[in-house]
Amino acid sequence: MRVATEDGATVTAGDIARLAGVGRAAVSNWRRRFGDFPEPVGGTASSPLFSLAEVEAWLRAQGKLHELPEDELLWQQVRNSADDLHLLSLVSRLAAAIAHRRLGSLLRGEDSEVAEALPELVVGTSDVPLIRATAALAEARGPEEMVEFLYARYAEAHSRRVQAISPEVARLMAAFVEPRATEVFDPSCGHGGLLIAAGSDPGRIRAVGQERDEASARLAGARLAVRGIDAEVRPGDALTGDGFPHLQADAVLCSPPFSERGWGYEELAGDPRWQYGLPPRGESELAWVQHCLAHARPGGQVVVLMPPAAANRRSGRRVRSQLIRTGALRAVVALPSGAAPQSAMPPHLWLLRRPDSGDRIPSHVLMIDATGSRESVISAWHSFVADPQRETAGGSRAVPVIDLLDDEVDLTPARYLVRSAVSPGGVGRAREELLSLAAELAGLAPSAVESPHEPFSMATLGELARAGSLQIVQTPMRMETSGGELTLLTAQDVLLGRSPTGRGGDEPGLVVAGPGDVVVSVAGRAPAARVVEEEITLGSHLALVRPDPDFFDPYFVAGFLKVSARQSAGSLSGASRMDVRRAQLPRLSLAEQRRYGEVFRQLERFESALRRANEAGELLGRLVLDGLASGELQPTPRG
Repeated sequence: MRVATEDGATVTAGDIARLAGVGRAAVSNWRRRFGDFPEPVGGTASSPLFSLAEVEAWLRAQGKLHELPEDELLWQQVRNSADDLHLLSLVSRLAAAIAHRRLGSLLRGEDSEVAEALPELVVGTSDVPLIRATAALAEARGPEEMVEFLYARYAEAHSRRVQAISPEVARLMAAFVEPRATEVFDPSCGHGGLLIAAGSDPGRIRAVGQERDEASARLAGARLAVRGIDAEVRPGDALTGDGFPHLQADAVLCSPPFSERGWGYEELAGDPRWQYGLPPRGESELAWVQHCLAHARPGGQVVVLMPPAAANRRSGRRVRSQLIRTGALRAVVALPSGAAPQSAMPPHLWLLRRPDSGDRIPSHVLMIDATGSRESVISAWHSFVADPQRETAGGSRAVPVIDLLDDEVDLTPARYLVRSAVSPGGVGRAREELLSLAAELAGLAPSAVESPHEPFSMATLGELARAGSLQIVQTPMRMETSGGELTLLTAQDVLLGRSPTGRGGDEPGLVVAGPGDVVVSVAGRAPAARVVEEEITLGSHLALVRPDPDFFDPYFVAGFLKVSARQSAGSLSGASRMDVRRAQLPRLSLAEQRRYGEVFRQLERFESALRRANEAGELLGRLVLDGLASGELQPTPRG
């Protein structure tokens, strides 16, 4: 089925990039270079909206588009049929319609009959046509692929609003569930990520979930249904409005909200779920832990993603103590930074088991460092379950309960795990890397001959720009470079000769560099200039110099700009900026420039290898020093 274009439909710069199959930087470049590129028709200066019809016509005229992708065109219709506040509701209703078992037969009727049969999913006049268009694509591509497409596009459009647990962390949490479990519960299931990971073998697991946002709950149910997972997801706040008061699941997985003040402390003070103590007002996570335990069968498992502060906050030590004393807490796993969608701090996993009558109180709690592979973490857990007192491998340790029950009741794994100063074979690998780089340096050492000559005849870049032989473009002084969808080259990237590491949004005044352009760092005392080899958007405190290839070799320009930057940096205060227009270039023929440019390129490769050799040397020195001090290494015997 062909999806029709709506005249009023609008698209973002990111949408245009997907339609044309290019990166966001290319769209920014088109806006700057082509005067006939469509003007924004709405949005904001930092996030403009364009007419889909005008963009489609322009792309076709430029030969950059032959046919609009059906799924992308459908998404534009979906996005233009609801404002930001109601977009998730529409996406969830379309997903639920795709997952509806009788949708095929229902769509053979009139629109009014479809609306009458699906009253919860059809709330607007455009909903049934959208359901028909979505169903047609789902028939061609499969229901699961279509629902995931809608979810992915929504998550991308609202990346700051969607806090979805990563598939990697979800799979790790699900891997702790015992194979014999047949029912898994998530009381804060979001869009269903944990339940999807737990139900990777459809037909074996019944997934039960609750989510406080109705549209999110509907979307989670649809994502589970199209995968063939037997599921029931109810809307509502699990703490203040338990949707499954009598549920006793084999396993409970949960990634709860962190640090919620209004979780219901006053109204839930006497709640029977608090078997391990009333959670403090500022410790909402401990309320979620006890809610999960209350919904696990006796002997059932609980895995909860926790903020690191929950392991040692003074206010929660009584509850932590009771979790240990009753044998409910079995392990704490330290995850790397970024593993939790709620926070950039490195989170923990708490592995718990609801005590059963007749259980012996465990004598140890397992502490695991999960910076290694997932397999090693699961292996350590299974080994601990089989024999809690068995000696564990590196990265984990069974800590006696008595060592945890002090005044602090600190459950932070790093406190109990001694990191090895030297990894197996680490010193040998570091030494081999250093020797290899030393040999590479010998081959890259630049050579030049002494040849006294008259001083160069120089021209400033400002003069050359006025003559039209090059262009100079300054990037904005202030830009956000730590978050956003766009990859940015930062001044530090230029200085270190590395790939772009900045992230930003589509702000006004963005500068896009292309192959052959020269980028110069204009702030601070560190001189830096380099030739760009692929299209990239520039961050703040940079200047772009675009030399005409008929007059200049870009590596020649970059080499002499480094000299100018160094001279300028020696005379500037820390707060000053280099004036690129005052930098000077020798007046040389293009052939002569290329001779200089080749040496400058060799110098750049030499400096890069020198930096890597320096890093390798520092690593080797640190490993040997730490290894000798810890007793893991000893001096090589003489003779």
